[in-house]
Amino acid sequence: MIFSRATKLRFRRRLRVQQQQVVLLSQQAEAEFERDFFKKIEHLSGKTWRFVSSWLGLLLLLVGCLVAQMRGLSGYFESPQPVAGGQYSEGIVGSFTNANPLYASSEVDTTVSSLVFAGLFHYNDNNQLVGNLAQSWSVNADGRTYTVKLKPNLTWQDGQPLTSADVAFTYKLIQNPDTQSPLESSWTGVSITTPNTSTIVFNLPNPLSSFPYSLTNGIVPQHLLANVPAGNLRSAPFNTNPVGAGPFAWQALQVNGGSSDSQTEEIELKPFASYNGGAPKLGSFVVHTYRSQTDMIAGFQKQDITAMVGLDSEPAEVQKDGGVRAYDFPLTAAVMTFFQMSQGVLADNNVRHALVESANTNEIIGSLGYPTKAVREPLLEGQLGYNPLYAQAPYNPTAAAQTLQAAGWTLGKDGVRTKSGTRLSFSLYAPDTPEYADVAGQLQKQWRAVGVDANIVLQDQTDFAYTLAYHSYDALLYGISIGVDPDVYAYWDSSQAKPSSPTRLNFSNYQSGQADASLEAGRTRAVPQLRAIKYESFLQAWQADAPALGLYQPRFVYVTRVPVAGLGEHTINTDTDRFDNVQNWTIRTANISDDKQD
Repeated sequence: MIFSRATKLRFRRRLRVQQQQVVLLSQQAEAEFERDFFKKIEHLSGKTWRFVSSWLGLLLLLVGCLVAQMRGLSGYFESPQPVAGGQYSEGIVGSFTNANPLYASSEVDTTVSSLVFAGLFHYNDNNQLVGNLAQSWSVNADGRTYTVKLKPNLTWQDGQPLTSADVAFTYKLIQNPDTQSPLESSWTGVSITTPNTSTIVFNLPNPLSSFPYSLTNGIVPQHLLANVPAGNLRSAPFNTNPVGAGPFAWQALQVNGGSSDSQTEEIELKPFASYNGGAPKLGSFVVHTYRSQTDMIAGFQKQDITAMVGLDSEPAEVQKDGGVRAYDFPLTAAVMTFFQMSQGVLADNNVRHALVESANTNEIIGSLGYPTKAVREPLLEGQLGYNPLYAQAPYNPTAAAQTLQAAGWTLGKDGVRTKSGTRLSFSLYAPDTPEYADVAGQLQKQWRAVGVDANIVLQDQTDFAYTLAYHSYDALLYGISIGVDPDVYAYWDSSQAKPSSPTRLNFSNYQSGQADASLEAGRTRAVPQLRAIKYESFLQAWQADAPALGLYQPRFVYVTRVPVAGLGEHTINTDTDRFDNVQNWTIRTANISDDKQD
């Protein structure tokens, strides 16, 4: 329809008139309201005002009661529940050097590596070996071929797919002598094939029942390291800017402080949303390094960090702080005194037996301040092959003194025994921690009571690592990780005492043909009952030779500022096993409606 210009003008004039009438009516309404309401209020009597005020007060009271009731009743329908988010910061004494799982060895490095990388297997809350990247595994009848199947749709933190080729690449790197990985000795003679992208086949030169337990180390990405020569891998930039498949991804490294003595680091990690165990609930994870435990405790008191690692017990300085929690994790490990059998007075079997008999291990355990199990032999109580018939000699200082006297060690005027002009004296080395210092002091006192002079040498991390590497001690007070499986070949086989051994974990330099044959036979049997029988000969030799004094199973202490939901106390094998369910940790809470939980 087409309108003429005159029609449009008439329509506009009529619209303006209507708008003016609306404005006029609005103004009249405001004037009437002012005259009929506000002016009448001004003429209200005092009695009327009191009446109105009472009703207003009653209305306000009812509203207030309703609000209070709703808040009070909310407790019946809501409860505090863990929620995602928040920064978690863990303090550790040491410095960061290398996150690559092929090299990580220090407490700081293994912590970062365990968070960034994932292995084929890890342990659950019952300390049972379960799949991480692996979905399943099987072994053939002769115990030499292990087949591992990967979980579907695995990815690296850069989005690239993780396949069997990455697994094979990792273990072939370990096998390469140019890589110089401390894990190399465990992989000698093992061939690795990949029939498809999700299957890895390991062919062993000999049966090895403990083999699956060696598949917990982190897997590294082939697509990022394939072009790095094995000889250059230890110093590759990847090691300080890694990409893994673990629960947290690398984000940043911040170095604080000028001099090396005061320098600290903060390694910030972010959640990896595609982690195969589920996206982590923490908003971020920061590893904060310190140069001493004193500095770390001070940082904890200033609330710079959420948790502390590496302490023997909860520090007295923080015990009064509200909310602080000390988690105790029993370790499948053994604290022992290892006797250097190849030289000095401890080469005498009679001396070693006397040291065992004169040590009151029950008294030492009672002084620790936490419940634990005694270590009486090279296997742990309850472990496959453990047999109480082959426990070390019990506490008997009278018998110890008689043994020494019969062996020609006579008591001198100064209370120390001598033989052919040689004093019965040696140095006992231990890490410089309160717990080790106390245990060493008790041993020193107990041994002195039978005429043995033990000189205690406590060392810091750096010096003690050197002492371990070169076996430069007479006796060593130290803890060794044994794990779930009873294969203790690395600690007691003669081959592991040689300077050419990559690890030299045979700290007693123990050499026994009987023990060697038994250890080899036990680790190559798949049937548990048969393994236990094969280990008997080793236990007999160990009891007769007394290469070490068993003391107790240690614990791992983890001190946190707030309770950590998802973190529960349970037996672990190494310190970093605390992270096996880190993706479920939370430190924040919020009131959540109960119907939403349902």
